[in-house]
Amino acid sequence: MHLRKAKLMFFWVRYPSSAILKMYFPDIKFNKNNTAQLVKWFSNFREFYYIQMEKYARQAVSEGLQRSEDIHVNKDSEIYRVLNLHYNRNNHIEVCLCRHHKSQCIYCSIPEPAPSNFEYVVQQTLREFFVAIQNGKDTEQSWKKSIYKVISRMDDTVPEYFRSPNFLEQLE
Repeated sequence: MHLRKAKLMFFWVRYPSSAILKMYFPDIKFNKNNTAQLVKWFSNFREFYYIQMEKYARQAVSEGLQRSEDIHVNKDSEIYRVLNLHYNRNNHIEVCLCRHHKSQCIYCSIPEPAPSNFEYVVQQTLREFFVAIQNGKDTEQSWKKSIYKVISRMDDTVPEYFRSPNFLEQLE
C-alpha cells in the first residue's frame, strides 16, 4: 500500500526530499533503511518515466517531427495513458478530461483528479528529450543530466489528503 501511495505521489513530485516523504507517510517510523527504500522507489519511478520519455521522443524524431513546440501532451495522449497505467494502475486518482478545476471538478464531480500540472510536466519532459536527441546530445555521456535539472524544478505540492493516516484505507 505504501508503494501505491508513493506511485500516486509521483503525479505531483518526481524528486521528493526525505523530509517531504516523512510528512506524507505519517504511519512509518522512519530509519535510514526505510527512508532509503522510499527514496529508491522514487528513483525507480523516475527511471521508468525517463525511459518512456526517451522512447517517445526518439519516435517523434524518427517520424520527422521538426519542432518541439509541435509536441502536445494531454490526457488522451498515448504517453499519458502509459504513465497513468503505470503510476495509477487501479485508477485511485481519476483522470478528468474537463480541465476546469484545481481540487474537485465541478463538472464531473471527480473528487481527486490527477494534477493538471502533470500533463505540462510530461509535455515539457518530452520536448526536452526531443530537442536533445534532435541536436545529437544523446551521443554525450551525461546528456540526460540537464533534462533532470529542468524537470526537478517542476515538482508540485502534494495534496493534503495524502498526509492522512487513513489515506491507505481510502485506496482499498
